[in-house]
Amino acid sequence: MKLAVIGDGGWGTALALVLARNAHSVSIWGPDAAYLAEVSASRRNPRFLPDVPLDGDLRWSADPAEVMTGAQAIVFVVPSKFAAATLRNFQPAYEAAGRPPVIVATKGFDEATRRRTSEAVRDLWHVPSPAVLSGPSLAPETARGVPTAVTIACTAPAPATFFQSLFNCPTFRTYTSSDVPGVELGGALKNVIALAAGICDGLGYGHNAKCALVTRGLAEMARLGVAMGARAETFSGLSGIGDLMVTCFSTTSRNHTVGERLGRGESLEAILGGMVQVAEGVNTCATALALARQYDISVPIIEQVDAILSGRQTPHAAVLALMTRPPRPE
Repeated sequence: MKLAVIGDGGWGTALALVLARNAHSVSIWGPDAAYLAEVSASRRNPRFLPDVPLDGDLRWSADPAEVMTGAQAIVFVVPSKFAAATLRNFQPAYEAAGRPPVIVATKGFDEATRRRTSEAVRDLWHVPSPAVLSGPSLAPETARGVPTAVTIACTAPAPATFFQSLFNCPTFRTYTSSDVPGVELGGALKNVIALAAGICDGLGYGHNAKCALVTRGLAEMARLGVAMGARAETFSGLSGIGDLMVTCFSTTSRNHTVGERLGRGESLEAILGGMVQVAEGVNTCATALALARQYDISVPIIEQVDAILSGRQTPHAAVLALMTRPPRPE
């Protein structure tokens, strides 16, 4: 099939490689035409996915109409802070392509509206049932063909099984679900907890502290998710605890890395100023906290991460605040 991947970052490129391994023809969009010409010529994506050869039927373009022409399905994987603007930019090309089915692999919220990315796709592109893809899937490992398993969720069964058939292969196993909010919220909220896990490592704490943090972080994710319409059991699956573990414990996780550097005393401005790729947790944290307050859900770890990111709290003081909260049942 002819497919379009909107987003030339590490995760978009990795998913394009999965599709190409399944013998699909994939057109990939990115915003920088000069850089995409370099990628096309070298068959490398050095800015976002260095040292991984880009084999297969892959084409690169900064022209929405070129990428969308003839596309039979769309993979949307633009960082959440750019998602709404990109959707508006692509709307004419999407309509001209005949409004093919869409799957969202972005893990975050629209800051202005607090919508999940699939909700933005639904509202701006008028897609009744966009699918979502999430799970423990570091882009470099997925791109290299390391065995990976993810969840594809959709409120309608047909799009879920359609995208499952597109992606499923011996190195990329896909499961289906109908819990779109759960799968999508797991992918977004775990990035905030990964910042906290990185801070824990940066402070030099051991396994006791980090495992307690991750466990209680999962409880916050599930509480908020259920309040927003997700199923509790989804957070025990690949898109919940699975994605949380890989992001909190991998040294290649961008969110963990940002947190670790914060824990070592670096400023957020300096950290982000030297990064090419996006650490979604930084953009997600304030929205997650606002949603928790909207739904009256207790999220002390997310609160402390937000305080650290905004400069209102030091990492050491944040840990003390968490450890001295009033005792309560688990």
